[in-house]
Amino acid sequence: MTSNWSPSARELERARVRTRLRWRRTLIAATVSAVVFTVLTVLVLTSPGWPSVQELFFNGRHARDSFDAILEGFWINVRLFLVCQPVILVLALLLALARSSRSPWLVPARVVSVVYTDVVRGIPTILLIVLFAFGIPGLRLQGLPDSALFWCGVALIVSYSAYVAEVFRAGIDSIHPSQLNSAYALGLSRPQAMRFVVVPQAVKRVVPPLLNDFVSLQKDTALVAAAGVFDALFAARDYGNFNFNYTPLVVVAGFFIVMTVPLARYCDWLQRRWMERERAGAL
Repeated sequence: MTSNWSPSARELERARVRTRLRWRRTLIAATVSAVVFTVLTVLVLTSPGWPSVQELFFNGRHARDSFDAILEGFWINVRLFLVCQPVILVLALLLALARSSRSPWLVPARVVSVVYTDVVRGIPTILLIVLFAFGIPGLRLQGLPDSALFWCGVALIVSYSAYVAEVFRAGIDSIHPSQLNSAYALGLSRPQAMRFVVVPQAVKRVVPPLLNDFVSLQKDTALVAAAGVFDALFAARDYGNFNFNYTPLVVVAGFFIVMTVPLARYCDWLQRRWMERERAGAL
């Protein structure tokens, strides 16, 4: 059976009006953006100090000469990020579960998790990196590595696990109590209910904020330069101090932008997708 339905003349007119309004908004937005950015560009390029700023921060020769050393150091930042990320996820989830526990046997673990998150979040990450990189090797403990890079990674894990643990805990607390009650009614214990019912839903809900934390982690790997690790930032500073030019710092910024912007856009896409699903489920 074929359908003979076709939109009415009024509906077609409404569609044309919506199309015209959409194109009008797009044209206005593009025009305003072009005007604003053009004015800003003209103001910068015509400012009295632009030639000296261009020579100091945007020198093509220094950018080319420092590129290879910065690229080699940037791979240290990337590897550090890839190693720390899964460890942070595991440790943070354990901290969140310990803090959400209700068993009297786990009171010490709950106290440790509370103290850990409160204290670590109160210390700037760069201070943790300096303390770990110089303090722990200075103890000369047998069996422990003395690599500054290793302890910088440990400091990043300690710092970010405290923040990510709170993200996980917020996700766990957002699950309605009826989910746990339903699990109990099916004969599941609390650990089983947390493992099979609560945690999977909580993790799914907190994926966008978790990715935002990892965008910050990718950038904060540059803090290891404070401990003398020859990463991208350290390479740029070393070149700049020797040649009295800060163009390598702009090159480093470009490397981190290329790495973090796609991840940030992916976070936004996931957030919109989650909101659309939530709204669809509420209808």
